[in-house]
Amino acid sequence: MRSLSILPKLRWPALMAALVLGLVLAACAPAAPADTPAAGEPAAPAASEPAAPAADTAQKEAPMLAEKVAAGELPPLEERLPTNPMVVTPVESLGQYGGTWRSGLRGGNDNAWLTRTIAYEYLVRWDPAWSEVVPNIAESFEANADATEFTFKLREGMKWSDGQPYTADDILFWYEDVLVDPEYSATHPVGGWIQSGGEPVRVEKVDDYTVKFIFAAPNGLFLQRLATPDGSGPVGLPKHYCSQFHAKYNDDLDALIAENQATGWVNLFELKCGGVPGTPYDSAWYNADRPVLWAWDITVPYGGTSTQVVAERNPYYFKVDTEGRQLPYIDRFVAEIGEDVQVLVLRALNGEIDMQDRHIAGLENKAVFADNAEAGEYGFFDTIPSSMNGVAIALNLTHKDPVKREIYQNKDFRVALSHAINRQEIIDVVFVGQGEPYQLAPRPTSPFYNEQLAKQYTEYDLDLANEILDGLFPEKNSAGFRLGPDGNPILVDVQVTSVNVSQIDTMELVKGYWETVGIQTNVNSIDRSLFYTRKDGNEHDAAVWGGDGGLDVVLEPRWYFPYSGESLFAQAWVTYYNNPSGQGALTAPEEPPAATQAQMDLYDQIKASGSAEQQAELMAELLQIAADEFYAIGIVLPAPGYGIVKNNFHNVLSPMPGSWLYPHPGPTNPEQYWISE
Repeated sequence: MRSLSILPKLRWPALMAALVLGLVLAACAPAAPADTPAAGEPAAPAASEPAAPAADTAQKEAPMLAEKVAAGELPPLEERLPTNPMVVTPVESLGQYGGTWRSGLRGGNDNAWLTRTIAYEYLVRWDPAWSEVVPNIAESFEANADATEFTFKLREGMKWSDGQPYTADDILFWYEDVLVDPEYSATHPVGGWIQSGGEPVRVEKVDDYTVKFIFAAPNGLFLQRLATPDGSGPVGLPKHYCSQFHAKYNDDLDALIAENQATGWVNLFELKCGGVPGTPYDSAWYNADRPVLWAWDITVPYGGTSTQVVAERNPYYFKVDTEGRQLPYIDRFVAEIGEDVQVLVLRALNGEIDMQDRHIAGLENKAVFADNAEAGEYGFFDTIPSSMNGVAIALNLTHKDPVKREIYQNKDFRVALSHAINRQEIIDVVFVGQGEPYQLAPRPTSPFYNEQLAKQYTEYDLDLANEILDGLFPEKNSAGFRLGPDGNPILVDVQVTSVNVSQIDTMELVKGYWETVGIQTNVNSIDRSLFYTRKDGNEHDAAVWGGDGGLDVVLEPRWYFPYSGESLFAQAWVTYYNNPSGQGALTAPEEPPAATQAQMDLYDQIKASGSAEQQAELMAELLQIAADEFYAIGIVLPAPGYGIVKNNFHNVLSPMPGSWLYPHPGPTNPEQYWISE
């Protein structure tokens, strides 16, 4: 069972997020049901929705699996389930088996949507309300009083999608042969969340179904991290399969290395079993042979000439509904790969997407979706964003070019560019009047709200922008562009992912604003994989992304200090914080200013603390330094979001939190979604 003495401390950031969500839901979700569910329980459907048909509860598994059992192609259900399956309470009703969940992807590396929908299966998970961490693959867990030891009891009899047992040995394989393997870790340093006291976690096998994670110092955020996509590592590597690509277990890898055009066994392992969830480097979506623990198993992967990603029900999935019926209800997940967001929008308007918000649910599309809802036979579900900004503009403060580094590191230069932006015009034109001018700061409903950080330099003031820039770079060329310290025109080359239309449209307007004050600007719309390649290699002038960390402030501080590879404004400082030796890093470490180092020290104290009060005090101090440093520029506080759901697609929680760290809709249990005929 879980240790009650430590949970109130460890759950604090999640509880704060839940408190904030409660305030936001009360303010902007008039269709919410009257009865509030208990913590951890899914909400009831809105009163306006008709009750779904009752399911045949005598049918304990999908007909397609029952047929295979009858034909001798599969073991009986009781042999496929663990001794203690996880029980999932449906949001709306018990479901019927069958059907295909139709979805859409944008381009060749849209892995984040797949992670959010079919791969949210870690040792622990967020409950649907985002109020606490609960068991998942682990049947139970407990922590000691000082948050240095965490013990997980696995589900006896649980199996991978190929029928092989899932045991403590799989976690030990991830730990011993990947995480701390000398050759592998040389190019894949241990991440900050999985270490404490300057040392990586130590993992011990207690027995076949029990493992213990031991830290050298308190790790007060460990359980919360395991409930985010960071938690995929310990549960994603089947030893019986992945060991064939590891030099420790296979002495004759030459043929496999050549066949897969790999550079060595480490690269081979990356291609077959490695990866970072939600990024272009996740092999889970390119290798259909790799067994999984998910509700649906990939049968048609990304890559090659494929126009879709297909996943089919996992006959060994470890969850059942409240009547003991094996999940998932839906047979297949099919995501069509499109190169244009408008193609996805048209498919949704035509009723060809069953449930989705990613890419299609822009504010600019909502009116046309509403007008077409009856013809398309769909409705809406609501999302409450944790994001605090729709457009985050990050100048590269650690640019390889010393001249550009000098310009971009000048806070007054960034302040001038911020004042040159007409945010209200952007909100009116791009975001159809929804939102408010905002910098990169916790949302107003967050207990961490900092008004200075949120509102400073948001006033549109061309005279002030020009006054600041005249003091910095008074000389101009014949075209009216300001000259830098090297005598050349200052040029800001901005990278935006081609998938995000609103960010592209915003930056086209920003280009005009900046050029009005003499700063030449290019806007480059590029594929997400190329965006990551350039960003990770510290090869960008400026980059644009969304403002994560508006509610999940402690767990996602990427915009408040150089915390992770997603802190686009200072990749070299990120390396300094996470990998000071620079071993295997794509960007060499660079010592940051004293204020930034102070933030790093504060966050290390947060991670080492088991006290909610102390964490809050330290985070507030860290945020104040962020306000004083003003690392990057924000545009607009996002309005509440929405998604499309077909009328015959049931059990979708509405409203649901919207966040990468609550990788929606994953925590709402997509395995209990179902489709009526």
